[in-house]
Amino acid sequence: MNNILEINNLSKNYDMFALKDVSFSLPTGLIMGFVGPNGAGKTTTIKSMLNMISYDSGSIKLLGLDSRENSLQINEQVGVVMDLPFYSEDWTVSDVENAVSSFYVNWDSGKYAELLGKFGIDKKKKVKELSRGMKVKLMLSVALSHDAKLLILDEPTSGLDPVARDELCDIFSDFVADENRSILFSTHITTDLEKIADCITFILGGRIIFTGLKDDLIEKYMLCKGGLSEISEEQKELIIGYREYSTGFEGLIESENQQTLPKKLLFEQPTLEEIVVFMSKGGRAHE
Repeated sequence: MNNILEINNLSKNYDMFALKDVSFSLPTGLIMGFVGPNGAGKTTTIKSMLNMISYDSGSIKLLGLDSRENSLQINEQVGVVMDLPFYSEDWTVSDVENAVSSFYVNWDSGKYAELLGKFGIDKKKKVKELSRGMKVKLMLSVALSHDAKLLILDEPTSGLDPVARDELCDIFSDFVADENRSILFSTHITTDLEKIADCITFILGGRIIFTGLKDDLIEKYMLCKGGLSEISEEQKELIIGYREYSTGFEGLIESENQQTLPKKLLFEQPTLEEIVVFMSKGGRAHE
């Protein structure tokens, strides 16, 4: 299986934050969830991929091409969908096509019209007249009308109702039915990723702490709960994001450590959201 995206030892330093040797790859035909708390480095990584910012060291390849040296060729085959469009609010949907089509050799006006019809978007409407969900669908229509092989999604379902999110997730799944296409999906809504993602890359504090199959990440950890008297201070050190309540505690452990803890504790398979939350907390919290 070929990789459509390869990032190796990517580093970028700011005064108060740094990406540190970020490395991960995305094979063709898969959807990768890119997760981590605010300020973890997701946006900096994506902007580096898109040449929106310069980075200090490392390398980025998209579709087998160096991102710095082949930006025009890469842009032909990459579609970007953000939480808000970067089109003028006063443009009509037809104006959007007129403005962007000249940038793509493979622009397909028939495909654009077909997608607008499928999504129920009126060509005469101005961008500012579209709902949030319709704006996302407009950006998706543009991305799919120049035969993009890689979609980079940055919080596209944020603020949408569950029905609209479910519809978009179905569209994303259909997109990768062609095994030559892939999606990098950055989002805080982990339930969307639990539904459609094949693999997960988890970034925290500018470092990659996991990249691999989604099921492998979920199986790597267990949610642990119990009474305050049921665990020793030494055993608490094994619990990630340890939280105390008046009646007990909860936290995350690596599955391999379960056998070292008392059997009377409650162990459950965590959700992806619980893994992100407890890993982001890291140390021990008391409430």
